[in-house]
Amino acid sequence: MKIGLFYASSTCYTEIVAEKIQACIGNDIVDIYNIKETGLSHIKDYDIVIFGISTWDYGELQEDWGSLWHAVSSLPMHNKIVAIFGLGDQLGYGEWFIDAVGMLHDELCAQSPTFIGQWPITGYDFNASKALSVDKQHFLGLAIDEDSQYERTDERIETWCLQILNEIQTYI
Repeated sequence: MKIGLFYASSTCYTEIVAEKIQACIGNDIVDIYNIKETGLSHIKDYDIVIFGISTWDYGELQEDWGSLWHAVSSLPMHNKIVAIFGLGDQLGYGEWFIDAVGMLHDELCAQSPTFIGQWPITGYDFNASKALSVDKQHFLGLAIDEDSQYERTDERIETWCLQILNEIQTYI
């Protein structure tokens, strides 16, 4: 089983989280790609894909994702298993907390991948998010807040990695 992890990072926080996910799952299992350097073309090589995306300011995409956004809805995602993690600031930008996760999820839906990795909203303090699941009790992926809750990051990553590995087993 090989997993492709694709992320972009302006401040290195998303990169650090991506590297922690890689280490948690296994460096021999997860290949990691900074889309600023590699683009998104390697996605075709994986049946299981993890995306890392951050939300900037008032619900904006990180610039590297923004420059490739036109290609996201046409990525070859059919029959792939997809998990998303996102970074945001729930206190400073609580009206847009991890919106980019929801935006990416919605763009990928056109290709009908199998989404895994929903994460409970318990323990967060935000006003709104485009990343909420239909039941409004989960995010569409792992929510990381390095601004307000950095002390919870490692535990959240470890728990989420175990969760998605278990979910992957149900599909392979």
